Amino acid sequence: MKTIDQANFANKKVLIRVDFNVPLDKDFNITDDNRITAALPTIKKILKDGGAIILMSHLGRPKNGPTEEFSLKHIVPHLSDLLGQQVEFANDCIGQEAIDKAKALQPGEVLLLENLRFYKEEEKGDVEFAKKLAALGNVYVNDAFGTAHRAHASTSVIAQFFPDAKYFGYLMASELENAEKVLNNPARPFTAIMGGSKVSDKIKLIERLLDKVDNLIIGGGMAYTFAKADGGNIGTSLVEMDKLDLATSLQQKAKEKGVQLFLPIDNVVADKFANDANTKIAKTGQIEDNWMGLDIGPESVEAFSKVIEASKTILWNGPMGVFEMDNFEKGTKAVAEAIVKATQNGAFSLIGGGDSAAAISKFNLTSKVSYVSTGGGALLEYMEGKELPGVKAIND
Repeated sequence: MKTIDQANFANKKVLIRVDFNVPLDKDFNITDDNRITAALPTIKKILKDGGAIILMSHLGRPKNGPTEEFSLKHIVPHLSDLLGQQVEFANDCIGQEAIDKAKALQPGEVLLLENLRFYKEEEKGDVEFAKKLAALGNVYVNDAFGTAHRAHASTSVIAQFFPDAKYFGYLMASELENAEKVLNNPARPFTAIMGGSKVSDKIKLIERLLDKVDNLIIGGGMAYTFAKADGGNIGTSLVEMDKLDLATSLQQKAKEKGVQLFLPIDNVVADKFANDANTKIAKTGQIEDNWMGLDIGPESVEAFSKVIEASKTILWNGPMGVFEMDNFEKGTKAVAEAIVKATQNGAFSLIGGGDSAAAISKFNLTSKVSYVSTGGGALLEYMEGKELPGVKAIND
């Protein structure tokens, strides 16, 4: 793997694609800076070498060009604090101001460019746009794992302009190493925990994991599709009616491959989708009409925790319920705590980005697991066996 450890960046102008797509509140304060702090080791190594840094990122999903809401200028004060030095800002990612500021940059200085997605060319993977970005530096580093599965101008197309000067940053390298550890060399027993709302989002991953895991735990909204496929009553719970046959066949495949499949035994059900709903416990497949499952129940928590705590490798992707509402967080929190317990007993635990990362952060357990991925979609696709454009561009 071509990482920044293999180069000295003294007197180089280094273009780093970072993932500063962080949540902001209505006053433009950063509410979770994990993605920024994850990029700091790469930035600091290059600064220490005596390089100058040009950072480029996207923020949100702007539809029609530049808007205040999605401006990366809101990131500058916090990034400056984290680095202990003033970060310069260019009000555009291409054009004269960006060219002038990049040119004026001295070793040890940092420049952040405005949101790449203010240009439609970024997501289209436009070569001319990538060329304009590339002209700002003489080395390219990709440290944005969260967008590595996108063939965008700044994540893959740009790399062709740096045939002998392109590298993975530390974050990108560690994401790939940790995913490989789980996929190719897991200590046994290996348990995968799949949650979230839809089976359809995770089909390919579940199918691939059936060849690798000893135990597969399924919770969250997708569990009700399995319950319905087994002929149960699920009330108004989330279900994918067109995926019932798939749920049945996945259960059959698990059996054939000797994988123990664990589905919820009971559920916390509610009479409406709200934190103040009336709730009760219902056995799986016995949810009354007009009630919906919003979390796993106490028996499921106990059964799942037992399996997790006895595991030596754990992959977690997706919550057990609507953990964003405090009354339906218990199942997700219990799974997180069981993973922490297993980790303390020597297991390797990989938390798969997205909602799982948000959950582990909500419960203040991020530092107590082995690794939390910064890329939900990218990790999913990598684990499904797909070649990520952002990875391929550096390796080619």
